[in-house]
Amino acid sequence: MNTTTPITPRDLSKQAPSSPRLRTGGFVIARRAADKCRASLLGQLGEYHYDCPLDNQLFTFKGITSAEFTTAVKAAKTYEDVGAWLLHNGIPKTTAEIKAWSDEVEASSPMKVPARRAYFIENCHKIGLNPETNSTFDWLEADDRSSFIRILAQPTPVIVHSQYAAK
Repeated sequence: MNTTTPITPRDLSKQAPSSPRLRTGGFVIARRAADKCRASLLGQLGEYHYDCPLDNQLFTFKGITSAEFTTAVKAAKTYEDVGAWLLHNGIPKTTAEIKAWSDEVEASSPMKVPARRAYFIENCHKIGLNPETNSTFDWLEADDRSSFIRILAQPTPVIVHSQYAAK
């Protein structure tokens, strides 16, 4: 069965991008990077960053630039279009290489990187995760959830429009 998933623009100040775990063309990160790319083009990134270190793991693995990926995302109608573009551009990778890389990235943790360990520990503790047992993707997903819970919990400002407002 051939299914396609349209890329719908997301305002990332109101909704998180896709999980980094969702694979597109077999690649982790690709769907999330596509969401952030589209949001960037629309000026709706919120607190997210496109062409960040996470996105660059994908770009480096495939030997592509963020500008090339942006061009592909602009032309894509579905996430599968993005996956097909990744499969046919940049450094050629076998299905086995893509799976091995994706599995490794999905399981990775900044706890194994001395320069990033303290930051990861601090941020895991802020959202109630154990940095010893959680991966980068666990932390990103939990941070996405907690960010939007905080946004939804904030009171909505009431704006009163008056025809008698000072001029």
